[in-house]
Amino acid sequence: MGEMDEDRVYDDRRRETVAYLATGQGVATVRVASDRVGRFSLAHRCDARDVATADGRVYVATPAGVLAGKGASDGSAPGGFDSLGFDDAVAVTADGERVLAANGDGAVARYRGGEWRSVGTVGDVRALSGAFVAAADGVYRVVSDGDTDAEDGEDSATLRNVGLDDVRDVAGGATPLAATGDGLYRLGNGWLCEREGGFETVASGVTETDGTERAHAATAGTLYAREAGEWTSVELPVAGAVTGVAYGECVYAVTRDGTFLVAASPERTADGTGGWRHRSLGLPDVTGLAVV
Repeated sequence: MGEMDEDRVYDDRRRETVAYLATGQGVATVRVASDRVGRFSLAHRCDARDVATADGRVYVATPAGVLAGKGASDGSAPGGFDSLGFDDAVAVTADGERVLAANGDGAVARYRGGEWRSVGTVGDVRALSGAFVAAADGVYRVVSDGDTDAEDGEDSATLRNVGLDDVRDVAGGATPLAATGDGLYRLGNGWLCEREGGFETVASGVTETDGTERAHAATAGTLYAREAGEWTSVELPVAGAVTGVAYGECVYAVTRDGTFLVAASPERTADGTGGWRHRSLGLPDVTGLAVV
């Protein structure tokens, strides 16, 4: 891996963000400050299928189960990863102390209080986000079934199919979005088609510097951004399918072949020009991206 210390010219205006990537070689970390892509390394060797972060914690879906570790921050090294169980995990998402995961058999479960609790089974889970499941036969939502666990007072849950078909990815933000084989959809009064075409990736979130809610979606060859309610194509400085988008100080993206990109506003860049910066990490088979 590369150190690239010569590129880490951070001043007081540049807070370091640590990005976590799920790759075929393991969990990789990339340190970024505004538009500067700094050191990157392989934090844990495994077959990382998906990655999520919440409250400074990192969760990774692997064949051996869901791994959990402390996220790197303030220049510190990432903590070690412990297994939470749930073998053959293919997707994971987290919100506070709740972790939601799915395995290769389509079983979906929540982790809390040291144990996994089933919420249901669907066919061929592709992705998780918030309370939403993207699956071959539609989008599912985790909902309370009205029963309360006597030990911790938490409602048990089940899965409810909320429509669509051939769903490849889902973003469970303030306005849920779904990427499917025939289009990009927004959940409103039912699912509304935002753009036709075969979409593979979708993400939404808020950038910390301005509090703006953003959304991106990608086909096999084009990244789109939602601006003022309209989806427009993004001109990236590299080719390759975008497999993950995340939000923090800036907008971050990664391609399947391991090119990391950051889009910084002009005031967050040293030369005042803004735009996309990129760096090839030499890590193929990248399937997920999350930031701390």
